[in-house]
Amino acid sequence: MSQAIMEKYGEARLPRYTSYPTAPHFAPLADKSVYSDWLCAIPGGERTSVYLHIPFCRSMCWYCGCHTTITERDRPILDYLDVLHQEIELVAKTKGETFSVGEIHFGGGTPTIIKPGEFVSLMDALRSRLGFTGQVNTAVEIDPRTLTEEMAAALGQSGVTRASLGVQSFDPVVQKAINRIQSVETTSLAVENLRKAGVSALNFDLIYGLPFQTVESCVATVQAAVGLRPDRLAVFGYAHIPTFKKHQRMIDEAALPDAVQRSAQAEAIAAALVAAGYDRIGLDHFALPGDELALAQREGRLHRNFQGYTTDDCSTLIGLGASSIGKYAQGYIQNEVPPGLYAGRIASGELAAAKGYSLTAEDRFRAELIERVMCDFSVDVASIASRHGFEPQAVLEGNAVLDELEQDGLIAVDNGVVRVEERYRFIVRSVASAFDAYLGKSARTFSKAA
Repeated sequence: MSQAIMEKYGEARLPRYTSYPTAPHFAPLADKSVYSDWLCAIPGGERTSVYLHIPFCRSMCWYCGCHTTITERDRPILDYLDVLHQEIELVAKTKGETFSVGEIHFGGGTPTIIKPGEFVSLMDALRSRLGFTGQVNTAVEIDPRTLTEEMAAALGQSGVTRASLGVQSFDPVVQKAINRIQSVETTSLAVENLRKAGVSALNFDLIYGLPFQTVESCVATVQAAVGLRPDRLAVFGYAHIPTFKKHQRMIDEAALPDAVQRSAQAEAIAAALVAAGYDRIGLDHFALPGDELALAQREGRLHRNFQGYTTDDCSTLIGLGASSIGKYAQGYIQNEVPPGLYAGRIASGELAAAKGYSLTAEDRFRAELIERVMCDFSVDVASIASRHGFEPQAVLEGNAVLDELEQDGLIAVDNGVVRVEERYRFIVRSVASAFDAYLGKSARTFSKAA
C-alpha cells in the first residue's frame, strides 16, 4: 500500500456510520409529543431492542469518547437508577401495552458499577413493565478492573448472554499514558468469573493508535487476549478529539502514531487475529468461525448499529438513560445528555427526549447503501435503488467521491455494484461517505478513517 494512499485517505476524518444520518445532524425537538407518537406506533408483537446507558465510572480513561461521569460515591448512581426506573415506567405507560423486547444492551460508562441487587432489579423492571419475548439476548459492557464475583453471578442470574470487556492494550507503557492500568491477570479473573456464572459469550475491545503504541505491543496484546479465547473482538482506532472530549488533552499528542503507523498497527492486529483462528468481520470486528456474527457475515445478514457490527435485526431500538439514542421506523430520538437535565425531565413526568430526526425516503435509501457497504464491502446500488423507488444514477452519476476512489484503484464500479478492493478495506468509511448527503454540513469533528 503506497504512502500516498495512506496519507490521502487515512487522515480523512469521517463518521463511523453506526447510524445515518449521524447524530450531529439531530435537531432539538420542537414537538416533544413526537416521541410518544413513535412509541405508540411500534407494532404489537414486533421484536424490539432496548439500550440502557449507565453514565458513571470510578476513574477516567483519557482516551474515552463516551458520555460518562466520574464518581467515587454511590449516591449519584443510586439516584440515577431511581430515575431510570421511572423512565421505564413512563415508556410503558406511554405505550399502554407491553413491548416484545428481544435484545438488550447495557452501555456506559461502566454498567457494572451498580450493585448486583440493583442490576437484578433493573432487569426485573424491564421484564415486568416492557415485556420480553422468547429468547432475549442481553449484553453488558464491563470494566474487568471493577467486576466482582458477586456481580458476575448476578449477571448470570439475570439472563445476561454476552459480556463485552474493555481491554484496549496490555502494554504497561500505553496503559500509564491513557490512565488505565489493567493486567492480564485481572482480565483473566473477570473472564473466569463470567464463565463460571454462565455468561459464556465474551467480547474484548482493543484499541490501536494510542500513545506510545507500536506494532509489537499491539501483537503482544492480541496474543495475551486470544489466550483467553473470547468469541469476538472489536478493534477500534483511537479517535483523538480533545476539542470535544477535554480529558483527552491529558494525552501527549507527540506520542500518537501517524496514519501510516496506525495502519500498520491495525493490519498487524488483524493478521494476528486471523492467524489465531478468527474471521475478519466488517471493518473492525473479529469472531470465531462458529460465532453468530461470523455466520451472519457469510450469509449476508450482518447489520451495523450504535454498538457496531451486530446480528440484531430489530427495526426499533428504545433508548433509556441520559444521552441514549433510540431508532424508530420514523427516525431517531436522543435523550437529554446531561444527567441532571435528564433526571429533571423524567421527574416532571415527561419523557426525556431532547433531539430527534425524522427520516425521509432518501435517507432510508442512503442508509441502506451505507450499511451494506460497511458490512459487506460491496453494495448493489441498482438493486437497493429499485427497492426504494430511486434511480441508481441519483447517487452514482456525478459522484466526485466515488469517481476519485475508482480512479485511485480503491473500488470497482460495475453494472450498479460498488466493490471495495480487499487490500483497501481500511477506506470503507470513505466509500460510505460517498453516499452521505449531509457530510460537511456539521461542525462536528470525526475520527480518522484509519
